[in-house]
Amino acid sequence: MAKVTYKDAGVDLDQYRQAMRKLPFWMHRTHSPRVMKLDGGFAGLFQLDFADKLFARSYDQPVLVACTDGVGTKLKVATAAGRHDTVGIDLVAMCVNDAICCGAESLFFLDYVAMSKDDPLLLEQIVSGISNGCIAADSALLGGETAIMPDLYAPGEYDLAGFSVGVVEKAHVIDGSNIEEGDVVLGVASSGLHSNGFSLVRKIVFDIAGLNCTDQVDELGATVGQVLLEPTRIYTALVQRVLRHYKVKHVVHGIAHITGGGLLENVSRILPEGKKALIERDCWEVPAVFDWIGHLGDVDDAEMDGVFNRGIGLVMIVSDYYAHAIQAMISEQRVGCWKIGRIMKGTGAVWA
Repeated sequence: MAKVTYKDAGVDLDQYRQAMRKLPFWMHRTHSPRVMKLDGGFAGLFQLDFADKLFARSYDQPVLVACTDGVGTKLKVATAAGRHDTVGIDLVAMCVNDAICCGAESLFFLDYVAMSKDDPLLLEQIVSGISNGCIAADSALLGGETAIMPDLYAPGEYDLAGFSVGVVEKAHVIDGSNIEEGDVVLGVASSGLHSNGFSLVRKIVFDIAGLNCTDQVDELGATVGQVLLEPTRIYTALVQRVLRHYKVKHVVHGIAHITGGGLLENVSRILPEGKKALIERDCWEVPAVFDWIGHLGDVDDAEMDGVFNRGIGLVMIVSDYYAHAIQAMISEQRVGCWKIGRIMKGTGAVWA
C-alpha cells in the first residue's frame, strides 16, 4: 500500500512554496521605515514612533483603531470573470474606509486568503490588488496568511478577509458626539457599487437577466464584468487631507462609510441622541449602474436605498462655516462632493 502524502489530501507544499516566493515583492513595495524587517517571521513588526526628532510622531495619547471586513459575494463575480486583481483593492477599502470614520491614520494591513488549492498565479493576482489598495491607503501590507482547504472550498473558489490597524490622537477621535444642529451633511462620491449588495446584483444580472461577464452593457459603455468589478473607492488620503488642514479646529464632527444598509442606516449609526440628519434626494449624481440594476431587476427605490450606496460612498458631517471649504478641498481631488443634507433636532437619518 502506497504511503499517503499531504499532496494526496489536496495540499501541494511545493506549489505553496512557489506561491509564497512571489509575495514579498507585493508586501515590500508598501513598506515605510516604520516597518521593521522580519522576513520569514511569524508576525509583522511596526514601529509606532521614533526617538529621532526628524521622524518622531510625538504622540500624546495615541488610540489604536482596528477594523476587519471581507469582500463578500463580489468574489463570485471575480471568479466568473477570471479577473482577481481588483478584489484585493476592495478588501483594503472595506477596512480602511471604516477606520477613517474615527479619524485614524492607517498604519498597517493584514490579509487572510483561503483557497481550494494551491494556485500561485491566482494568489499573486489577489495579493497584487491588496498591495495596490495598501499603497492607495498609505498603509503597510505587514503580513498575511494563506490557507489551503480543499474540502471546504469548491475548486476555483476562495475567500478573503482583511484586518486594518490605524492610530489617532485621543483628542482627535471622531465619534459623532460633536454633531450639532446646523451641521452640513456632505456626500462624497462612490466609484459605483463598491462591495455591497452583490447577492442581489448577481441574482438580477446573472439569474434573472441571464447575462454573462463578457456581455456588453451599451448604456454603461463597458462589459458586465468591468462594471461589477469596479473597485471600491479608498477615502483615506482624501479625508486625511481635510483633517490635517484643520489640525486645531475640530470641524469634522462625524464620518460614515456607506456600506450594507445604505445611506440612511449608516448615517444613523453616528448620530448622537436627539439629532436627525435630513437627507435631500436628487442633489448628487447617481451613477448609471444603479439605474441599470434597478431597471434590470425591477427593484423598487426603497429596496435600492437599503441595499446600495446609490453613489455616496462616504458621508462627512461638518461645521456649517467650513462646509464650503471642505467641499472644495474634496472636489479639487477630482472626487465628487455634494451638500446632501443638514442636522436638525430629531432622531436618525431620514429623507427630506
